[in-house]
Amino acid sequence: MRIGVPVEIKEGEERVAMTPSGAKAFASRGHTVLIQSRAGLYCGFEDSEYVDAGARVLDEAREVWDGAEMVLKVKEPVGEEVHYLRDDLILFTFLHLAADKVLTETLLSARVTALGYETVELPGGSLPLLEPMSEVAGCLAIVNAGWLLDAHRGGRGVLLPGISGSPPGRVTIVGGGTAGINACRVAWGMGALVTVLDASPMRLTYLRDVFHGKVSTAFSSAAMLEELLPVTDLLVGAVLIHGGRAPMLLTRPMVASMPNGSVLVDISIDQGGIAETSRPTTHANPYYIEEGVVHSCITNLPAAVPRSATLSLTARTLPYALDIADKGLDRAMDEDGSLRMGLNVRNGELIHPGVKAAFA
Repeated sequence: MRIGVPVEIKEGEERVAMTPSGAKAFASRGHTVLIQSRAGLYCGFEDSEYVDAGARVLDEAREVWDGAEMVLKVKEPVGEEVHYLRDDLILFTFLHLAADKVLTETLLSARVTALGYETVELPGGSLPLLEPMSEVAGCLAIVNAGWLLDAHRGGRGVLLPGISGSPPGRVTIVGGGTAGINACRVAWGMGALVTVLDASPMRLTYLRDVFHGKVSTAFSSAAMLEELLPVTDLLVGAVLIHGGRAPMLLTRPMVASMPNGSVLVDISIDQGGIAETSRPTTHANPYYIEEGVVHSCITNLPAAVPRSATLSLTARTLPYALDIADKGLDRAMDEDGSLRMGLNVRNGELIHPGVKAAFA
């Protein structure tokens, strides 16, 4: 199979979908890797390393897309990339279609076969390709929030760990999944006062045990949010509905009830966000202020640490991509139900139940 890896062109996106070692794995099995020049530059991978691994380095994106049977990416196709989609192409990348009707319609119109990393799901319900990026996003949410709480950026000037004579900041995390638990780990490690909300009592018990009772937990509800928001310095939205749109948990009045200068980091923005006031931001323009609250809703947050994020992501995606290349997509999906859950659209039809429900 011919596998294409173009340069990511989404604003601020500096990850790459394949490392040189990944290219070597494909080449050793008789596959052809077409990679665009400088695709791995910001991750520390030179073109010469891909050549040494057996890949062909091409100058133009069109050459990569047109020459490939399967394109591996990190983020959804944007800009000119949508013109390269075609009905005999397999696209394997993060898609997050439930929050993007325009992209969904584009994929359907092109009749491309598109699999989303975020919907590949193991029998136990875990999401092996999304989880490493959720780890990164959870950690970065707290790191970035410390910067956004700076008074010079409109924040209320709270130091999350606290200092002598000044109490720690109060952090509320909505969602106790992979992103939420990593946000909790960093915030708690810094010394902040952390409360985690989740709709699963079992998850809340797990979180309390993991953090030895030093993190507060509560069942997620509108009433609990209304109680916590007025005393929250930092709110992290980390809710995930598998394949579906994130639930709208915070109305505009609820956001307005937060202290002036408090911060909302909405990790769930890829799936639409949890707040009525959330809208996508970028690494170049990471925040805005609305209702007196500093909002940061970066849709590709892990791109801030491209090398770490790429190494983690490609370690998970490589076995699935190799399986498709070795066996063909149909056989690979027949033999692996988790990969079959990754299929979002094919032949002009919506396939994934979560995505279908989002557009019902």
